[in-house]
Amino acid sequence: MKFIFYLSDYIIPVTILYIVIFGLLMKVSVYDEFVKGAEEGFRVVLHILPTLIGLMVGIGMLRASGALDYLSAAVAPAAGVLHFPAELVGLAVVRMFSSSAATSLALDIFRQYGPDSYLGCITSIMMSCTETIFYTMSVYYMTARVTRTRYTLAGALFATAAGIGMSVILAGMA
Repeated sequence: MKFIFYLSDYIIPVTILYIVIFGLLMKVSVYDEFVKGAEEGFRVVLHILPTLIGLMVGIGMLRASGALDYLSAAVAPAAGVLHFPAELVGLAVVRMFSSSAATSLALDIFRQYGPDSYLGCITSIMMSCTETIFYTMSVYYMTARVTRTRYTLAGALFATAAGIGMSVILAGMA
């Protein structure tokens, strides 16, 4: 077990060293390529910044207005039929839009119910096996200038539903 801890301490520096040595052996100007990549990355960040700000503002408005609490109360009967705790409906919805807002909600759930509680366990599993669908789609498709997303949204929603369902099942097994 200690080997894994030692390995994890050195894996990133070794990987970076490998890339630099490989680049030098291939006679590539490693630093110049790094600067070009950083410059391109900065342009991408500037390009997607309005989308990020819009998502953050929208999620902040949902939380501040109490709309998530209202949604949780409205969906509680259906969630009960599916054996999904109504307290986590807001988290499931927000997770599709923003990882940081979902993390904030998860911390609230941990504070209120405890991280080792049934709800805390579902929250932990759900946070690790679901994705920020709309954020990811907007950022990547906007950057790549994709206009037809085909079945991406349907597939991502299905995968998220499966992740949420499995989080309830796995937490129930614990």
